Amino acid sequence: MNTHFTKAIMLMLGAAMLLSCQPTSPSAGESEAACIIAEGTYAGLPFEMERVQQPSFPGYEVSIADFGATPDGITLNTDAINQAIRQVNEQGGGTVVIPAGLWLTGPIELLSNVNLHLEHNALVLFSADHSLYPIISTSFEGLETKRCQSPIYARGAENIAITGHGTFDGNGDTWRPVKKGKMTEGQWKKLLASGGVTNEKGDIWYPSEGARDGAKITKEFNVPDSEIVKAKGDMVWESVRDFLRPVLLSFSNCKRVLLEGVTFKNSPSWCLHPLMCEHLTVYGINVSNPWYSQNGDALDIESCTNVLVLNSLFDAGDDAICIKSGKNEEGRKRGIPTQNVIVRNNTVLHGHGGFVVGSEMSGGVKNIYVDNCTFLGTDVGLRFKSTRGRGGVVENIHINKVNMINIPGETLLFDLFYGGASAKGEVPPVSEETPVFRNIYVNDVTCKGAGRAIFFNGLPEMPIENINLKNITISDAAEGAVLSRAKGVNIDNLVIETKTPAPGVTLRNVSTITINGEAVDEVGDEGKEINLN
Repeated sequence: MNTHFTKAIMLMLGAAMLLSCQPTSPSAGESEAACIIAEGTYAGLPFEMERVQQPSFPGYEVSIADFGATPDGITLNTDAINQAIRQVNEQGGGTVVIPAGLWLTGPIELLSNVNLHLEHNALVLFSADHSLYPIISTSFEGLETKRCQSPIYARGAENIAITGHGTFDGNGDTWRPVKKGKMTEGQWKKLLASGGVTNEKGDIWYPSEGARDGAKITKEFNVPDSEIVKAKGDMVWESVRDFLRPVLLSFSNCKRVLLEGVTFKNSPSWCLHPLMCEHLTVYGINVSNPWYSQNGDALDIESCTNVLVLNSLFDAGDDAICIKSGKNEEGRKRGIPTQNVIVRNNTVLHGHGGFVVGSEMSGGVKNIYVDNCTFLGTDVGLRFKSTRGRGGVVENIHINKVNMINIPGETLLFDLFYGGASAKGEVPPVSEETPVFRNIYVNDVTCKGAGRAIFFNGLPEMPIENINLKNITISDAAEGAVLSRAKGVNIDNLVIETKTPAPGVTLRNVSTITINGEAVDEVGDEGKEINLN
């Protein structure tokens, strides 16, 4: 048979199938994602997982223009957009259309049975007036705290979607601090000239004194210390409003959620944060944050069950695709793991990690399948991180077919001393505060250009355990692999080529290790080097 003719027939058949899958209008029930996601998405899973339920909507449809919204970039359209959403919700569901145009708005609340659909060339810009975002009780970085209301939010909603082709811009530069080390000298001077203030050292810029004052009352990362707040009184929250920068999209306790086709960019802190959600689909979206965006994670899936992340593009100032489940005692008390997640056919351009678990994983993480993803210049490729105090169990993680280039850090990293903790000092006993990483499988990974090829950095009291690597090829690396405080590691067909002569694998404080057929029972502080050639 003529090869070109056969290819033409296959292309026509594929196009016909796709066309038959397209809804006739944005509100005609089944989305493109729901139609294209087939049984193949779940084929070959190494764990049981029910099919992720997709939202659907009746044909009722309104435009925000019908409620007085004006696309001039000047008129504040908050009331018009939310009125449209409320009407569709009260009518039993349907679609709210945001037409082409530049729509300025404050926070948008998505309600049950509503599909918020952006048409081509629809640009939703969230206002730089921070007083429009009320200070609310919420969760951030795994802890219960107060933050400003997210520009896009939903609480306890069911059967919701954001679909289409347009863009949400979170106006994050009006909220975020910037570290001097992330900018060139010229960029830093330009930033200082724009206004704002710096810290005492002069190496962090804040958009306002309130943002800087908020940083002063935190002891750990970005959540104000509760004892300091208690001493100063509740009025302190208002005084540091600019520090309480929200995530761009916050969906909490929601079911049957779809994000499809749109672009989310320039978030004040994390970009997309589904928390304690069930049946979540992320399909064909773009997430874009500047490289200097502090805490500019792309997607943080926290304590969620039954999740698909498919065919999407991420460009982040921090971690890209990240799995979390709460922090320390609060996360353990919540006790909701992130589980049953498929991450497939995604591309990450920048980020601290391409695919990340932690560091807030105190509620546990299990049954995660990552397949066919590409990382282009992320600081680390596959990144697992935690520290003492977290507790929680991370297990049954399966990663296949990941290609990477230009990774300045590690291709694969396990770091159980995250946040500057030291491996020195007295070894504590194992307790509920001890994080556990075990039963992890990584196959068919290729990386060209890396810093250290692989680094395992487990805890003395709880080594990382049963880590299985197969068909791993890392070239143009600055250093080989280092495995420290691990046991039950099985590595088959590992190839590491370094730019200068270096040990292929260095072992320290490990037991029951097999690398390319060479078995090592135990190695202590003295260390052992293995030549892979």
